[in-house]
Amino acid sequence: MTDETSHEASGHEASDALDNRRQVLYWRLLARIFDHEEQTGLESVSLAVVEDLGLPPALLDPDASVDSVVQRHPELAAEFDGLMVPEPEEDGVRDRAAEVRRAALASKVLLNVFAARPGTVTAGQLSRWQSDADRLEKALGCRPGELRGGRAGGGPKTGQEISREIGPELAAIEGDLVHRMHLREVLADPHLASRLTPSMSLIEQLLRDKDNLSGVALANAKALIRRYVEQLTEVLRTQVEKASAGELDRSVPPKRVFRNLDLDRTIWKNLTNYSPAEERLYVDRLYYRHTGRKTTPQRLIVVVDQSGSMVDSMVNCTILASIFAGLPKVDVHLIAYDTQALDLTPWAQDPFETLLRTKLGGGTDGTVAMALAQPKIAEPRDTVVVWISDFYEWRSQELFESMAAVHRSGAKFIPVGSVTSSGRGSVNPWFRERFKDLGTPVISGHIKKLVHELKTFLG
Repeated sequence: MTDETSHEASGHEASDALDNRRQVLYWRLLARIFDHEEQTGLESVSLAVVEDLGLPPALLDPDASVDSVVQRHPELAAEFDGLMVPEPEEDGVRDRAAEVRRAALASKVLLNVFAARPGTVTAGQLSRWQSDADRLEKALGCRPGELRGGRAGGGPKTGQEISREIGPELAAIEGDLVHRMHLREVLADPHLASRLTPSMSLIEQLLRDKDNLSGVALANAKALIRRYVEQLTEVLRTQVEKASAGELDRSVPPKRVFRNLDLDRTIWKNLTNYSPAEERLYVDRLYYRHTGRKTTPQRLIVVVDQSGSMVDSMVNCTILASIFAGLPKVDVHLIAYDTQALDLTPWAQDPFETLLRTKLGGGTDGTVAMALAQPKIAEPRDTVVVWISDFYEWRSQELFESMAAVHRSGAKFIPVGSVTSSGRGSVNPWFRERFKDLGTPVISGHIKKLVHELKTFLG
């Protein structure tokens, strides 16, 4: 055997050894997810791998949160962020040693999130799981809470694409944890309630149970709802501000305020006043940018299904409606329905008060909502009707005919399957096909697309 052949064989053996270490870590992960009891052989070999990598043994402790590991070993913080985002190979060469290290860190995050234990859940356990779920989302290149819907072809998948696959599963795990927690008792204890982290699953439970709460428990529930509303409002407001708007209105003089000052144009127009001897530019006139946009009064009617399957849409759209209600020359109306319809327009600018007036659950009968919506369409050409539902309706044909009539009147009709941050939702195929034939296809459930549609129409 030549030296070159020997060196090549040695390289293959080293690569195989690294691959075996990575597989051991993942086999242990799968074993612990499906069986909470330790597998002595896998545990001992995994411990040897972790220690050989110079990583703390706490990575193998299922009772230690990722945050607690990072607090004791702050040098690992940067490694957890973006940990699972696919990295391109350099010249087609895999860094197997780095892969083993990432496997050890990724196994920790995945085990903490997916190995939820049975039994009653405490506020502290829920909070810890949520912090670990935040870590998983950041490891996938997403914002905390993004995959769970609280605030995403071919080739390597980004975090946004992965969210379509695991986002609903994360939300389901979180919902199960909240369901197994004695929420009323937790809310009645200010200390325990303060440990709760607002999430879509928690808000759903609070909205369902609010009529059974009183005193301290009700006050804590309202505080949690308000915190979540405020957090989500900031996210949605940013999306609204980034969306397209109307053309600049140059017929209106620009406001002479500092933030509108066009510094480049001001310097250019005053260059003739430059004094070389003094090395000073004398400014005769200031120039300002136009920021006013052409707008006409528009009416936005949001109709949202508040049945049990549409909770996240109810929360998102209530907040979205309040943001648009704060825009100039936009007249917002908000209607919620199940088998009965409720006109929430008087509270449209306050999503917190609006959500407290909703009643989740029950069947769906969109015809009762249409009876409230149609009289509001005074000027069809200046009206947009956004209808958010999964469209599993009791009187399907009657409701669709009334929706088609709204569309033919000249109003813009936008059917939306659901409005979540992850963009995943189910729509009745019967309605989906008829909306497509009508020329008003159902918008994908991602809230950014709805924001774009609304800003394009209202701008």
